[in-house]
Amino acid sequence: MVRYMDFAAIDSQISALEQCIANTVPVSADEKLHVGVDLGTAYIVVVVLNGAKEPVACAMEFAQVIKDGLVVDYIGATRIVRKLVNEIEERLGRQLTHAAIAVPPGTGEKDCGTHRHVVEGAGLEVTTILDEPTAANAVLGVDNGVIVDIGGGTTGLSVLEDGKVTYVADEPTGGTHVSLVLAGNMGIPFEEAEKLKKEADRQTDVLVVVRPVIQKMASIINRHIQGRDIAGIYLVGGTCCLKNMEAVIAKDTGKPVYKPANPFLVTPLGIALNCYAQSPA
Repeated sequence: MVRYMDFAAIDSQISALEQCIANTVPVSADEKLHVGVDLGTAYIVVVVLNGAKEPVACAMEFAQVIKDGLVVDYIGATRIVRKLVNEIEERLGRQLTHAAIAVPPGTGEKDCGTHRHVVEGAGLEVTTILDEPTAANAVLGVDNGVIVDIGGGTTGLSVLEDGKVTYVADEPTGGTHVSLVLAGNMGIPFEEAEKLKKEADRQTDVLVVVRPVIQKMASIINRHIQGRDIAGIYLVGGTCCLKNMEAVIAKDTGKPVYKPANPFLVTPLGIALNCYAQSPA
């Protein structure tokens, strides 16, 4: 049975974070700040929360320094994180000192270390490393179900039973694959396809073209939840912003599918909420 989830409250929280991209909320000089750094395949996002864990600042940049959840351009990734951190520090008038980070489920110790070194290279002490769907659950609060985080490079999932993660998995297939199929079908450059898929008035047509990629994501989910008592599927990640893609996944999995109004910022917010949750992995 799916526990009632207050998506209105979740969407309100995400909306407050969206507003912090352009508008910085003042903080006191001695306030404990919670910082999350999301090293995504398509975007690097830095989120800052105040002592009450309310959004106060957010900055992001499109980047291709991560591939399938792995750092492929260490110097470029560090440079972008440092740039975003410096930007937010200037906006807040405060130095950022600590941050949490997240990695795709099943990421090895060596690759976790590389993610940590990128953020440390930008001048932040990493307090917490967790997997991306688990980070998202700090926002969603799923007790029983599967959180599926579809980013630029991978489809990652965490199965939760009684609020605890019992299984994680991650496979290549994400927004980059959507853009590649769209670019090939329409005969346009990859960069143009990246922009096209985000245009609200074109998304119905885009979904028709990229439906096989969404069905591949559904098949990944199906394979990993087979034989498990899954009450519902909860979608997060930038790729899930594609309108009505949840209907394709619902049809192919036969499960109820839910997603917030803006699934892109759920995981970055969840990472920041976990800033002081545990020791680094």
